[in-house]
Amino acid sequence: MSVIATLSFWEIFRYLYYLYMVAAVVTAVSVVLNNRVPVKTVAWVMVILAIPFLGLVIYFFFGRDNRRRRLIGKQFLSQIQKKALLTYNNSIIVNTIPWQYARIVKFFENVADAYPMSNNEIEIIPDGGEFLERLLQEIATAKEHIHVQFYIFSDDATGRKVRDALMQKASEGIEVRLLYDDVGCWSVDKDFFEEMRCAGVYVCSFLKVHFAMLSSKLNYRNHRKLVVIDGKKAFIGGMNIADRYVTGGKWGKWRDIMLFVQGDAVYGMQTSFLVDWYFADRSLVSGSRYFPQIEANPGVLSQIVMSNPVGDWREMLQGMALVISNCKEYLYIQTPYFMPSENVLLAIINLALSGVDVRIMVPKQSDNFITGLASRSFIEDVLYAGVKVYLYEGGFLHSKMLVCDNMLSSVGSANIDFRSFECNFEINAFIYDEGVARNLKEIFVDDMRSCRQCTYKEFRERKITKRLAESMARLLAPIL
Repeated sequence: MSVIATLSFWEIFRYLYYLYMVAAVVTAVSVVLNNRVPVKTVAWVMVILAIPFLGLVIYFFFGRDNRRRRLIGKQFLSQIQKKALLTYNNSIIVNTIPWQYARIVKFFENVADAYPMSNNEIEIIPDGGEFLERLLQEIATAKEHIHVQFYIFSDDATGRKVRDALMQKASEGIEVRLLYDDVGCWSVDKDFFEEMRCAGVYVCSFLKVHFAMLSSKLNYRNHRKLVVIDGKKAFIGGMNIADRYVTGGKWGKWRDIMLFVQGDAVYGMQTSFLVDWYFADRSLVSGSRYFPQIEANPGVLSQIVMSNPVGDWREMLQGMALVISNCKEYLYIQTPYFMPSENVLLAIINLALSGVDVRIMVPKQSDNFITGLASRSFIEDVLYAGVKVYLYEGGFLHSKMLVCDNMLSSVGSANIDFRSFECNFEINAFIYDEGVARNLKEIFVDDMRSCRQCTYKEFRERKITKRLAESMARLLAPIL
């Protein structure tokens, strides 16, 4: 009889546990040696050591830092971006920047190749139904090409309307490309996308996840939402292609914001799409036809900022901290998830303590239980500093918007959370214009009518069990 057969169940379990602990300790040491942000390192070490077996599995799938391996090569990123930038007409790059934002503009130029463009018209679309209608209208007008990119592209009534519109344009000889995130569209039947391919639409998923490669790709997702039409018009913001953005869901009506942009800022969005397309499809799409000459008409000054988890800098994280620190009169933020990194949290707190009117709006009920709990613990911190916090009760708030001082605003795909700052590929428009800022401020103030304002006293008087659950979830915030 073999030795294993003579061992009891508990003896086998004990040996397996010892083996696991050796593997867990070795993995934890590896995490420490990666020199990550300390709170993130502590969070992962805690998960690995405190949750037997499952902790190591969770880390294997979600936590491995592939930045050193350059999962998506930084050198390729630089080369493709430079190819696109060479196509720009240098005369459209403005030399006159509002003095109070010169440091911010220069920062985004240096870390993200985000050049300030002043020849733009920007329209705010604060409703999912209106966005869908405008999107279908603009797709119908395309003459050269259509580039579509969303984290989620659902096989539902909304998704099928957009799919049919894209297939129709492909049948007319228009170049149509669709890029979707493989994890974001996990629940979508592949036949849905195959039908588009058969109709002539170029379709590709970003960082396709196969089981054998799951550990190296699952954690880095493309969260960008944009549509570029003929290189002259584009949509950018926080909405995906799904019914809930148009008709609402179990949390009620979804509140979100998209921008419709015409002008030179579209070049930045086109660059973002073509870079992502190259990474996903390994085919280089370039040429002046994708960056057509646009008539010079002085308009809204804007920068299109791309962030990714593989570069030397955390473009969105550092940029947001710089923007917040620069505010003088007021700062209004809408975000579905509020789990800021330490430097962003301190920037918000310092701003409020210095007497600036700081307001943050989050959904009353989150679409993710754990992130909802973690967000509440951060809310307590900012309330103590004097920040006004509003819980949106008119549905689910999915808007990613920032506006300050009636001049600077930002709309895009990035949430105020660790995942957007550290792991996701994101894109935001930073806009330096009084008209756009005032319109976004009005949207925020109007949304306040559907909110309940929190108080610090109210938060401190919550049940101890609820506060404990939120604090425990906060420990996991860096890895959520």
